[in-house]
Formats: sequence, C-alpha cells, structure tokens
Amino acid sequence: MALFKSIKSRIKAYFVAGLLAVVPLSFTVYVISILLKHGDKVFNLLPERFNPRTYISYPIPGLGIAVVLVLILLTGVLVKNYVGGRIMDIGERIVYRIPLVRPVHSAVKQLLIAIFSQSDESFKRVVLVEYPRRGMYAIGFVTGVSTGEVQAVTDERVINIFLPTTPNPTSGFYLLVPERDTIALAMTVEDAFKLLISGGLVSPNADNADNADNAKKNRRNQVSMAQQP
Repeated sequence: MALFKSIKSRIKAYFVAGLLAVVPLSFTVYVISILLKHGDKVFNLLPERFNPRTYISYPIPGLGIAVVLVLILLTGVLVKNYVGGRIMDIGERIVYRIPLVRPVHSAVKQLLIAIFSQSDESFKRVVLVEYPRRGMYAIGFVTGVSTGEVQAVTDERVINIFLPTTPNPTSGFYLLVPERDTIALAMTVEDAFKLLISGGLVSPNADNADNADNAKKNRRNQVSMAQQP
C-alpha cells in the first residue's frame, strides 16, 4: 500500500509538472498563431497606394503585426510633439462627451499608464498585507505612494496596493495601506504572478534564508513601533 501511494504521488507530481509546462506553452503558441493569422487584416484598412500587398506578390507571415507596431510607434512620435498632443487632447475631449464611452476610455488609459509607467515603484514591489482580516495574509503589488487628500488626512505614509485575485490576477482590489503594515517580499513580480495564477502550486523560494529572516525582523520592528504610545 505504501508503495502504491508513493507511485501515485510521483505520477501526480509528474503530471502537474507536465501540465504547468504544456499549458502555458500551448496557450502562447495559440495566441501567436491567432495574431499571425488575423494580423494581416490590417491591410484592408490601408489605401491601395500604401498597401504592401500591392508591391509584394507573396504573403509574409507577421507583416501585419509589424505594420501595426510601426503605426503605434509613429502615433507615439506624433503625440509627443506639441501639435500632435493638442490634436490628441481635442480628440479625448470629444470622446469624453460621448455617454458610456468616457469611463471605458479612462479606465483603459489609466490601466495602461499603470502597467507601462516608468516609476520605480509601479508594479515592481511585492508585499504581504493582512487581508481580509488580521492573521490572514494576501500578496499585493505596490503601485505607488498615495498623494493628495488621502495622504493629507492620515498621520502616516500610505501606499497604493493592487490586490489581485486568483487565478485571474488581472482583476482585484485597490487598497490604501499604511506602509508600516506591509511586509516586503524578496520575490520578483513575475514569481508572484506565477504563485497567484497557480493557486500556490508554484511557490518560488526566497533568494536566501537571510531575506526571510530580515523580513521577519523588520515585521517585528514594525509591530513594536506600532505598539509604542
């Protein structure tokens, strides 16, 4: 019976390891194949004079995606200029006047700003917070330091934390947490996402034992300072 349980446990471990290797790779290949298949449809939007198909007699896989990337880059160059920026502002004002369009446009824009922000703190720090109650912990991503009224009405430094859900980390909660109530983790954002998506099956190890010890010491110091009158 013990031998049977050992074989069963090993088979399960091998199956989970294979699943974690095959599923992400298959999904990646599937997404890339869709992009390559439908990316060339962008040529239908271009005038015949500027359409590469007019001058190239044979299909080139991925050419449509390359054209889209170039168009996005050129748009960024125009927006960064004064005239292009003014045109963009006028366009956004028109969009914001359309019912139901403004919240969608604003939400998508803010999300992209948060993801691609060059701030040193945006989605680059992983912390533990006691949530949903004391004694229970959740992984969160620091997105910055709170400013304005939120920071003015508090007596301590408050940071913005995005608390993702499992197994879909693209949704979650926005929390305002005192920095002293957070526990900094040594793991990278990528490792944290792996842990969240897998529901704890893929648990990255700390870089070394000192990181965990230092985190515990910092936590004890924070609690001690908080208890002082």
